[in-house]
Amino acid sequence: MASAAPATPVRVRFCPSPTGNPHVGLVRTALFNWAYARHTGGSLVFRIEDTDAARDSEESYEQLLDSFHWLGIDWDEGPEAGGPHAPYRQSQRMEVYADVARRLTDAGHAYRCYCTAAELEERREAARAAGRPSGYDGHCRDLTAEQVAAYEAEGRTSIVRFRMPDETVTFTDLVRGELSFAPENVTDYGLVRANGAPLYTLVNPVDDALMEITHVLRGEDLLSSTPRQIALYRALIDLGVAKRVPEFGHLPYVMGEGNKKLSKRDPQSSLNLYRERGFLPEGLINYLSLLGWSLSADRDVFTRDELVAAFDIADVVPNPARFDLKKAEAINADHIRMLDVKDFAERCGPWLRAPYAPWRQESFDADAFAAVAPLAQTRLTVLSDITANVDFLFLDEPVFDEKSWDKAMKPGQPGQPGAAGLLRTARGKLAAAAWSAEALKEAVLAAGEEHGLKLGKAQAPVRVAVTGRTVGLPLFESLEVLGRERTLARVDAALARLEEAQG
Repeated sequence: MASAAPATPVRVRFCPSPTGNPHVGLVRTALFNWAYARHTGGSLVFRIEDTDAARDSEESYEQLLDSFHWLGIDWDEGPEAGGPHAPYRQSQRMEVYADVARRLTDAGHAYRCYCTAAELEERREAARAAGRPSGYDGHCRDLTAEQVAAYEAEGRTSIVRFRMPDETVTFTDLVRGELSFAPENVTDYGLVRANGAPLYTLVNPVDDALMEITHVLRGEDLLSSTPRQIALYRALIDLGVAKRVPEFGHLPYVMGEGNKKLSKRDPQSSLNLYRERGFLPEGLINYLSLLGWSLSADRDVFTRDELVAAFDIADVVPNPARFDLKKAEAINADHIRMLDVKDFAERCGPWLRAPYAPWRQESFDADAFAAVAPLAQTRLTVLSDITANVDFLFLDEPVFDEKSWDKAMKPGQPGQPGAAGLLRTARGKLAAAAWSAEALKEAVLAAGEEHGLKLGKAQAPVRVAVTGRTVGLPLFESLEVLGRERTLARVDAALARLEEAQG
């Protein structure tokens, strides 16, 4: 059931790191933010978290932009769009974070921690041995000026830690309902490294505050950091940096094979994989929106506009969502069939050229393709399937699938002519037929009747002889487009091959 419209204009954000190829879990998060912004008439801020110089790359950044352009996920503020809170790349906002960290420390919301890694681990082990929580124990919370001077005289470096309040943090998750975190489970945490580099725990909430984000919709894996961020938002409000604590909604995990969380390393998680296979952006958007949400109990296929009209974060379920490739393909096939045939033909373009097409480009016949495009459209699962469906039209001779050949071209039993005899009869009737799909069907049907075969059995050797496969586009319409001369030449070539095999 949809929730009431938010009183404050919705501002959501999507803030990926430019590391590696975009993956479907990341896209699902972006999609839900986009759909919620568009549904509520709000704004989507696209922000790049590129403070990790060792992992971030400009190539990945460009891939992110290209991927979202392809999917049709647009943004109101961010790279290319600009906006009042620019810049939208964290690597260009370091002075902002340094200033906020200083103000937090001056106000007592944060403090310098001089503990070494070895000391921290020793105290954690002691806490675990005693059955206590092993988070940071607040050792440097209340250092005296003399203690600070002594540590610095030793040459110790320090990080900036946030001072968590000694109270339970409770909030209402938009997906999971009311959640509470006891103070012993949410200890003081780092904001700035010893080298002065700000951590995600600082930059993410600071940017959300300055960009006036009202709703943070993100993955379930970040839920444990939410009480820390809420406490930080309250401190930022105290400093006048933030106006509010945003509402949070944690989206369910996307699970892969073996009910394991789908990770960036899983091959099926790569957005590029689906794009290269010829998924439509509409089909992929439709399927990914079903990973934790549904339009209705009895309808899985819908348009982008219908998604926007219906989407509400209150309808997202907390249970993990399983990525089902077969269902994704089925939904994509439905979207292919929903296209205007001219649009379908244009979208097939990349798979009709090198490096996908096995034929010489000068052999491609646009008129022939236009004639079979409506036939192919009803049969494709992904656009890349088009290549194998139409290659027989543009190759000098078909590429035989040997299993198909062996299945269709069986020799006859004693006293029976088998596939060769049927092909000879069919060839004669095809040669005499008017060259239309209906007349060609009647010719093969008549050839089959002479050999005691129904149409399905009779057409199999003809199909393999002409196309190389046992399955494909409707045979007789295909023969009509291929033409009399090329069809008969291929039947003759198949007969020659059969005769050679029989010695």
